[in-house]
Amino acid sequence: MNRWVGATLFVFVMAGLYGCAGRTAERFTLELDLPAGFAALGDATYTPAPGETCKLPKRMGKRPELKIFKAASKPVANRVSFDVPLTESVDGCALVVRELVFALNARWGTRWSDIGRDYAIIYFRDNGEAWTSPMPESGVLELHGQCQWVFRTVGYAHALIKGLRCRSLDDGGQITTERPGGYVTRDGLAGRTLRMTWALSEEESPADGDNWVSVPGGWRRCMGESQDDVFGFCRGNVTDFKRFKMPDGRFCSIYPTCY
Repeated sequence: MNRWVGATLFVFVMAGLYGCAGRTAERFTLELDLPAGFAALGDATYTPAPGETCKLPKRMGKRPELKIFKAASKPVANRVSFDVPLTESVDGCALVVRELVFALNARWGTRWSDIGRDYAIIYFRDNGEAWTSPMPESGVLELHGQCQWVFRTVGYAHALIKGLRCRSLDDGGQITTERPGGYVTRDGLAGRTLRMTWALSEEESPADGDNWVSVPGGWRRCMGESQDDVFGFCRGNVTDFKRFKMPDGRFCSIYPTCY
């Protein structure tokens, strides 16, 4: 009897091993094409798979259902790759990846605070759900975005600072109002590559819509109600302007040429 039980268990174990070995690994390659000077910090969030009734407990501190990805800043444009699980099992609960969120960081000046940041997000959906991007036959799905430095002034000295604004590109290469990323079909992604690319525009633009006027050589800051008006909306007045303070301490009338 014991010999029969042992032989039976051996058959089941070996069958299980061969079954696991024959499965396609449910992972994909994530590639990030970063402009020079850009760093990325991302996390992948996992939730119970469709049909699962289990729930993940609330945790303080470490969360095994959260994967962290880091890409350091480099002086030249570069591509980084990560091996990302599509599925996970935590405390006996079968999980699937739901979203990937990346913070993009870049430095625009020499001071410790001269850093811009914006975000990109990818949502993973089940096969057949609307708004998802299908996997091309090449096995590489590309999501394109473009970043731009935007400028504004703050405080009574009207000190100029910059922020980073990143938006997705449509199929025609035109900038949209959406963050980089989008909706991706999870089915069929195993063993394939998901690539996010960002370009950095050579042109800067005002962060706000009614504070600056385009002139030869750059932009002039609208006066507003007075020199002390920190908001300084143009409100149709495109003849009265104020000076602003550059990060290096100079007071200028036109950005970026500083006439």
